[in-house]
Amino acid sequence: MWRFIKPNSRNLRAWQLGVLVAVFVAWHLLTTPGLLPPFLFADDRQAAFFFGEPLKIFGRVWGWFIVNADIYKHLWVTLIETVLAFGIGTALGLGCGLWLALSPLAAAIFDPYIKALNSMPRVILAPIFAVWFGLGIASKVALGVTLVFFIVFFNVYQGVKEVSPVVLANARMLGASRRQLLRHVYLPSATSWVFSSLHTSVGLAFVGAVVGEYLGSAQGVGYLILQAEGSFDINTVMAGILVLTAFALVLDAMVSWGERRLMKWQPKVGETEKL
Repeated sequence: MWRFIKPNSRNLRAWQLGVLVAVFVAWHLLTTPGLLPPFLFADDRQAAFFFGEPLKIFGRVWGWFIVNADIYKHLWVTLIETVLAFGIGTALGLGCGLWLALSPLAAAIFDPYIKALNSMPRVILAPIFAVWFGLGIASKVALGVTLVFFIVFFNVYQGVKEVSPVVLANARMLGASRRQLLRHVYLPSATSWVFSSLHTSVGLAFVGAVVGEYLGSAQGVGYLILQAEGSFDINTVMAGILVLTAFALVLDAMVSWGERRLMKWQPKVGETEKL
């Protein structure tokens, strides 16, 4: 009987779903007036004001997608901004990371500038991008690119740098050209680092889009959240956060799918042992 209760590869999804349900049940109990005696606030209604009520939040999401169906245009704008920032930032990070990793002289020249740009809080660039590119999609994409680029860049750079010297020496002894080294040695070595960075970059691309919408926009999920915050509507704020989180997980799942397709050669964690 215990083997059916203990977490394992067959019931892992059930355990994950159970944790999620438990979180929302606890949230509902703590924020619904009268269900539990207040222990953090003098008035149990204060908990609902600060943290929202799950049933009302789900009702707001249901209204957005089913009843009123008025979130799709906002969600589409945010997703376009996120996907463009993710794609452009990844491409630039991959290209620059490979170039500097394979060009020691260029890396030595640009190293202090890259470190300086990486140390800059990129969120403060949002108003500047709004001035440069306007309040449309371009300024949000630009901010997202700055957040994604450095994550991918440093992972690619490190992945190429950590190629085994023995593998490189053997490939050169076999007559591999520079292009063949790039395709069969450097890129496979950096691929696992790239996908590790992409899982983080998905969330940062959403951050760039939403922060840009906060600072100036007339559409987008970030704009909806900003409007709700202005009227102290915590349920709508939480609903927007849940929607963004759900779609970030969808994009992350797509990255995981691509990783499984391209990394078939890599041994899976726990392949020879059960959870």
